[in-house]
Amino acid sequence: IHQDAPSYVEQSTEAQILVTGIKVVDLLAPYARGGKIGLFGGAGVGKTVLIMELINNVAKAHGGYSVFAGVGERTREGNDLYHEMIESNVNKHGGGEGSKAALVYGQMNEPPGARAR
Repeated sequence: IHQDAPSYVEQSTEAQILVTGIKVVDLLAPYARGGKIGLFGGAGVGKTVLIMELINNVAKAHGGYSVFAGVGERTREGNDLYHEMIESNVNKHGGGEGSKAALVYGQMNEPPGARAR
């Protein structure tokens, strides 16, 4: 975040596909490298498992970093994801050096109007 922007020579104008290492995603719904994605689905369909696998693959295969924005996440789900990332060595306990992902959560303990204050 605090680094200088890459020069124009270093930037690519071609659309590139991010190889996630998850075959069904890479084949049926490939992600654009440097882009944003959203996962929508009902409870218990595997959204957290897919996110964990994506973050793990990006951290280990590409040596990159991931930012997970949990908008409207429940505290329990966020805590579970945090501890799963520590167990899989994607993040270090307490974050900091050696961690490969940042987790950002929006609170869900109040109605939307109250949170907008």
